[in-house]
Parts: sequence; structure tokens; C-alpha cells
Amino acid sequence: MSELSPSQPLDPEEAFLSELVRRGLLSEPDLERVSRMRAGRNEPESWPGLLVRLGLVSERDMATALADALESPLLTPEELVSRCETGSNLSLRFMRENQLMLLAADDSSQSLAMADPFNTYLISAVEMAIQKKVAVEVAVGSEIVQVLDQLHGEGQSQMGDILADVNAAEDQEESVEALMDMASGAPVIRLVNLIIQRAVDARASDIHIEPFENQLKVRYRIDGVLREEEAPPVQLSSAVISRLKIMARLNIAERRLPQDGRIEIRVQGKELDIRVSTVPTMFGESVVLRLLNRDSISFDFASLGFTDTCREQLDRLLAIPHGMILVTGPTGSGKTTTLYTALHQLNTQVRKLITVEDPVEYQLPGINQIQVKSSIGLSFANALRSIVRQDPDVIMVGEMRDLETARICVQSALTGHLVLSTLHTNDAATSVTRLLEMGVEDYLLTSTLHAVLAQRLVRRLCPECRQAYTPLPELIRELGLPDENRVQLWHAPGCEHCGGAGFKGRLVIHELLPVDDNIRRLILDHADSGRIQQAARQAGMVSMYEDGCRKALAGLTNMDEVLRVTQED
Repeated sequence: MSELSPSQPLDPEEAFLSELVRRGLLSEPDLERVSRMRAGRNEPESWPGLLVRLGLVSERDMATALADALESPLLTPEELVSRCETGSNLSLRFMRENQLMLLAADDSSQSLAMADPFNTYLISAVEMAIQKKVAVEVAVGSEIVQVLDQLHGEGQSQMGDILADVNAAEDQEESVEALMDMASGAPVIRLVNLIIQRAVDARASDIHIEPFENQLKVRYRIDGVLREEEAPPVQLSSAVISRLKIMARLNIAERRLPQDGRIEIRVQGKELDIRVSTVPTMFGESVVLRLLNRDSISFDFASLGFTDTCREQLDRLLAIPHGMILVTGPTGSGKTTTLYTALHQLNTQVRKLITVEDPVEYQLPGINQIQVKSSIGLSFANALRSIVRQDPDVIMVGEMRDLETARICVQSALTGHLVLSTLHTNDAATSVTRLLEMGVEDYLLTSTLHAVLAQRLVRRLCPECRQAYTPLPELIRELGLPDENRVQLWHAPGCEHCGGAGFKGRLVIHELLPVDDNIRRLILDHADSGRIQQAARQAGMVSMYEDGCRKALAGLTNMDEVLRVTQED
């Protein structure tokens, strides 16, 4: 392969590779390794097909770079549908397998939508079949297949193609050896890889694989909401679950006890950490995969959705060298990400940071992270006793689960450490009373607790299709919105950018309760959470509901989302 140099005119293939490297989608070492691999073959594979097959670049990133390199627009699914050639000489199977589609022609020319425009063999085969020259245009391969299935209704899905190679009559009650053989077979491996790949494409945070009596369910949690997807037949439940357990280095022979593991994998050019949890159920093991994409996480308070006022308050609190800051909310409310963002901000050369987590979700460079292992006696409390002697400046404790852990955190805050931790409570004020109920002494709490941040995650409206509307006066009064003539709310009907959901991504709504002298007096009086909440509001605290309303009025989310996550409070 000739050297990629900006001073030389590049052919389309070199321009495409240069574009991938320029965008950071493909590293120079990876490019060199694949180049050597490709050169060692008798018939070199086309670059786009090889890079996608090796998982180095995602389909969409590939298609975008190809379109730019060829100076051609990237075809959308809507354009594929409207321009599809109806009376094609090409078989549906041929088009699906090679991810191409003929587009409507005039008398002299014919366009061909392809995922791999550098595959000259395919282009020649198409021209021979239709007896015309074709002009190649670029589209995402999976979108071509979906449109073909939509228009013809005869083809199998990608999963259906894989299942055609699997013996679906396999008995689930096989021996461990036979099950391992099947789980290690190419069709089952491709099947599991497809499930994970689709989850990455859909921006899912979790994959739920649940066996029932007559079906195997696969559900993705996307922006906090579960959505059911295409699943393999129930006969393959054991093979699919065993494959996942092999990838996570779990014991596939143990089906009676819960197990936890981890998978590190590269999917479509993205480094992915997958936490695996299995639990036995009536009809087999239920598996949940938590997808942790190292590339997509942003440790920045602004991008997470924190307001300017809240960010300024957090910056002041994190600048205090000792004391305790708590983040509270239910499971899945983004508490750990908020703590990681605070650690990222505090992580400088002059500070030593240690965390105790269960489990460690993201590996942060420059921070000493400890994984809790209760099976060998390494609990939060035991780990905390040891790390205090490591002379850290900042300690992050994944969760205050018991009085012993809470007391050690308080003692650490008293002795000159900044302690960050989480609690499971509905709002900020309740966290204070929860600690008192656990048995933490009130005078110690007033000396160490600086602030409590309560938060939830709401789905962010798609910026491409959101639309403003004027709500009825009755709705404005019922929601407690500002009674003004110009009040506008927003909704999103859905578009291609958000997959028709109307939402893309999530953001935080929050309330930050700083512990001032008035709050300290209430803590010493063992006041209930209602009085603490009232005092904090009088001091200027914006409640979670009010913060959600402000973001709904700004068009970042809608009121249905705000009510969904705050109505329990």
C-alpha cells in the first residue's frame, strides 16, 4: 500500500483510509497490521469489508468515510425506498448477501447502492447481469438489507440467516461437553456477536436475555427504557447463554447459583467493557449485560446536563480539601457517572485518589481503584480501613450500605480526607435523615457533611425533530409552570436520527442541598426530611421537579419524562 501523504493526490481507496485515520476511527498501528494481513493473501479482501469484519470500524462510520472519500452523499433509508428499482434482474438473496441494491434507472445509466463501493468484482457482476454500466452510491449495509426486507417481505433477517446454519432441534438438557461444543461453534458465536452489535448500534446500556417456557426474550435498555428485539428460538437458550458465560470466563456447568463476570471486547471499532450477571430462573439462567462504552462516556458536568449554577456550587464544594459529599438516587440514575466526573476533575498530580467500588465500572487512569470481593472478606468497610493508611487525599466509596461503612467515611472526612459516596434515597433531604437512622452521630454528621446531590436521568428530546407547542392554561396550572402567556413545551414525533423514538441520549435533573448552619441546627434537632427540605428551599435550593420543568421549557426534554422520574417522590 502506498504511503498516505497529504502532498500526493490520493486515489479513492487511499482517500478513504486517510479519512478514517484523520477522524480517529482507525489508528495508524491498526492500519499497518491490517495492511500486512491483507497483503499476505492471494486475493486481497476489499478494505471496507475487511475492516468491518475485524470489528475495527462501525458500519455507519465506514459508510460516512466512504461517502466523503468518494465525494458522494450518504443515502438514507428513505432515499433507498423511494429510488429502489422494482423490476430488477438481480435475485433478492444476491442483493441481501452482498448488501447492494439497484436504484431506479433512465435509458442510459443505472445507479447501484452499495456498502462496499471498492468491490470491483461485484460491480462487474451486476453490470454483466443488467447489461448496463452502473454509477455507485454509498449506503449503510444493514440499512440496505432492512429496506430490501421491507419492500420484498421475503428475505430473512440477519439473525435468520445465521439460524439457518444452526441445528435448532438441539436438546437443552445436553452434557456440558456437548453444550460447550455448540457454544463454541461459528453460528452461535455469530449469533451472540450480532446481539451485542445491535445493542451497540442502538446505543443500549443493557442487554437482558431471559429464557421462558416457550420463548427466549432479548431486550435492550435504550435511554433507560426497555425495548424487545428479535431473539433466537428457545431451543438455543442454553447455547447462547453458555457462549456468554465462556466469554465472561464463568463456569458453564454451574447453573444453580448467580455468577458475575466481565467481557472486554472490541465492537465496530469501539472498546467495550461488558459486565455480565447471571441468575437462575424457572426456565434457565437469566443474563444481563451492562455495556460500558469507554469512547462514549463524557466526564463533564455540562454535557451531563448540570446547570451553570449547580456546576459552580459543585466546583466550590470539590475545592474543599476535607469533608463528605453524597450523591443520591435510585439504581440507574447516573450516580456513579457523576462521581467519576468529580474524580476526573480532582485527578491532578498533587492529589492521590483511591476508590472502593462494587463493581469497578470504568477504569480511570491515575486513580487507584479497588474492587470489593465479599467472598474473600474484602468488604467496603474492610477496604476503607486499609486505604486510610495509604494517605489518600480523596476517597470515593461506591455505596454506603451499612453503619460500619458510614462511620468509617465520616471518620475519614474528619481526619482531612475528601470523601465522595452514594446513597439510595428519593431526595437530598431524606439522605440526611437516613444517615441519622443508620446510627451516624449527629454531631459528627454536622462536622463532615458538606452537601447532598440528588439526581435522576430523563430522556433528551431529539434535536433534529423536536417541535414546540403551546400547552393549555389548565395544564400549565396543573403542572405548576410559570403562568405566562408565552409558555412553550416541546415534543418530538421521531425521525431517522433518533430511530423514530423522539429521544436521543439522556441528561440529569438534580437538586443540590448544601449543608449550611441552619441545616446543621436541624440535624442536631433530628428534624424530619420535610423540615430540612423546607429550610433548603428557603435558602434557594431548586428542587428536582423544578429543574426538570426548566429543562422541559428549554426544549431539552418533555414534561412526561420529568413526571415519570419524579412522581414517586
